[in-house]
Amino acid sequence: MPRITITSIHVDDQERALRFYTDVLGFSLKYDMPAGEFRWLTVVDSADPDGTQLLLEPDQHPAARAYASALHADGIPAAQFEVADIEKVHAELVERGARIVQPPTEMGPVWTMVVDDTCGNLIQLATTPDM
Repeated sequence: MPRITITSIHVDDQERALRFYTDVLGFSLKYDMPAGEFRWLTVVDSADPDGTQLLLEPDQHPAARAYASALHADGIPAAQFEVADIEKVHAELVERGARIVQPPTEMGPVWTMVVDDTCGNLIQLATTPDM
């Protein structure tokens, strides 16, 4: 059976994305290698360095840029990550200067919040009851 090893998110600035995903969200850098005029730039969960990688993919293709822009304009998150304590994470993100688009909000059995990654995407964080 296949398994997910890498997934990607399109970003308009790889360096700014790296700072957001490491300094603000707390992921760890996995790979940073030249790839033509851009970089093969991945981050991972700091607690699982061999887990699924998030590729910070340049949005240079017109379709990628249009897609990311449309999602952002409509308030649709491009990705979702789980957190154990959404209130604690919210406080930490506010302290780190993150732009909170939606504060922690109860959505049935799930609590969600949305943050702007500064690189063209909205990111949803969620706490589920079984965490």
